[in-house]
Amino acid sequence: MTTLAKAKRFNPRSLDAINFLLADVRGALGPYLNVFLVTQQHWSQSEVGVVTTIGGLLGLAVQTPIGAAIDTTRAKRGVIVLALAVLALGAVVIFALPTFWPVAAANSLMAVVGDVFGPAVAALTLGLYARKQLARRMGRNSAYDHAGNVAIAVAAGAVGYAFSQRAVFLLVPVFAVLAAIDNDRARDLREAPEAGGAPAGAEGIGILFRSRPLVVFGVCVMLFHLANAALLPLVGQKLAAAHPKEATAMMSACIVAAQAVMLPIALLVGRTADSWGRKPLFLAGFIVLPIRAVLYTLSDNSAWLIGVQVLDGVGAGIFGALTPLVIADIMRGTGRYNLAQGAVATAQGIGASLSGLIAGVLVDHAGYGATFLALGAVAAVAATVFGLGMPETADREGEAAPQQRAAGQIRPA
Repeated sequence: MTTLAKAKRFNPRSLDAINFLLADVRGALGPYLNVFLVTQQHWSQSEVGVVTTIGGLLGLAVQTPIGAAIDTTRAKRGVIVLALAVLALGAVVIFALPTFWPVAAANSLMAVVGDVFGPAVAALTLGLYARKQLARRMGRNSAYDHAGNVAIAVAAGAVGYAFSQRAVFLLVPVFAVLAAIDNDRARDLREAPEAGGAPAGAEGIGILFRSRPLVVFGVCVMLFHLANAALLPLVGQKLAAAHPKEATAMMSACIVAAQAVMLPIALLVGRTADSWGRKPLFLAGFIVLPIRAVLYTLSDNSAWLIGVQVLDGVGAGIFGALTPLVIADIMRGTGRYNLAQGAVATAQGIGASLSGLIAGVLVDHAGYGATFLALGAVAAVAATVFGLGMPETADREGEAAPQQRAAGQIRPA
């Protein structure tokens, strides 16, 4: 059955619901964990950095193998359900035993299984939609993901205010169960693995290193997340210190402010990525990040900090919508889309893991202002590398052969 025929039988609302419900279990509660451990459990910044780094390093170690496995498995639905069950268990452990080793173990386990969702959903999308529909569908996926993040942030703020910061972690198993139920009922999604499996003659793992655009993109992704990952938790800590009774609500306000902007940005990117090209849009997302980091140093006022956080919606909205699309451009015809997604996610994990550790140490020794400026400098380097080294991957003049894409001969912007 052709991809177009499958798409005609497929109800897009099923994929919308999966993206919405998976938003929180992909890691939306991560910033709450950081604030909870610092403000309620009285952990040092360095201890929090160690826990997040351990989880990040273990998670990134399995990202590429997970991507390769998703390229070949026909049981994508079952893999998602199993990962949801493990995530729910990890969140319950954090709620019940918020001490160093249980939290470190649970956070690491959640980081590992969290790697499943992005590649699995992207594989389903790639199998269900024709190439000309892909940009809009990826943008729609990202928009529903951001809408889900808004929902979980509002729910977390209400739960944290009414009960405690600790109770917020019980939202993970609730959303995990809802996502598993929806995934089971999404009948047409079961056919996607047939389209998403790696075809005969797929490229070997060496394609990850032979593709210059993929290597450059991976480096840029790592630098972006090295600069970006620690910003929201640091802002959350500053707000929690100034307003200890409203710590969870303040964090929710930051998340809602950013996610509310990400949703329309993702839809806009989906509609314009083919006509405008990927590179100009992505470059805008990279440039916003150092500006945001510097603006955090200008005032400690809560309204200012939350207002600056809105800029996160621009950068992250572009990043979330375009990343799977750019990887699909680069890897088209190789049969290794999810392998490449895993490799890029590994680079992202390296950056995010080091971000938490480096930021924690810098705050302990130099303060928040110096830490924001240091992260801003890394963000500026990321924007420069992307602007100078990344080619345009949108194909507006006929499709390049897979061999040309792998060799880095995609038409420059």
